[in-house]
Amino acid sequence: KLLGGIKSALSELDGNVAMDELNETGLLKLTVNGQAVELTKDDLLIDTAQKEGYVSEREGEICVVLDTNLTTALLEEGFVREIISKIQTMRKEAGFEVTDRIVVSHTGNAKIEVLMDANRDEICREVMAEEITNVIDGYAKEWNINKEKVTIGVKRL
Repeated sequence: KLLGGIKSALSELDGNVAMDELNETGLLKLTVNGQAVELTKDDLLIDTAQKEGYVSEREGEICVVLDTNLTTALLEEGFVREIISKIQTMRKEAGFEVTDRIVVSHTGNAKIEVLMDANRDEICREVMAEEITNVIDGYAKEWNINKEKVTIGVKRL
């Protein structure tokens, strides 16, 4: 006759707190309709659910949780890494030496322009560029960077 009350009480519990109590004492203590109820692990069907946006992995007593939500900063870093990768590919395709200093140019995409301006120092350092301009010069190529089309040029100094 207490089954409905037990179900209701369990649904209102914080699962983490309840699991901690169960692991520490071996019992989960509830009060249902004024009566004390003690449940063991054998009395319960315990299921773990992953919260959306997180991935977890458990081995023995250790559990690691990774937040897989993409923040604006992470998305921007991904774009910058892709831009650098494309420029490095172009350096190689153009036959530049590893030590050659270059000028990078771009056109055709306002979002990429903002990202390149905001991350100018990092991009220049990574690709050995003296400057970044928006006037295409030298070896140029159109790229699709994370669904953003842009033309990038590289010129040896």
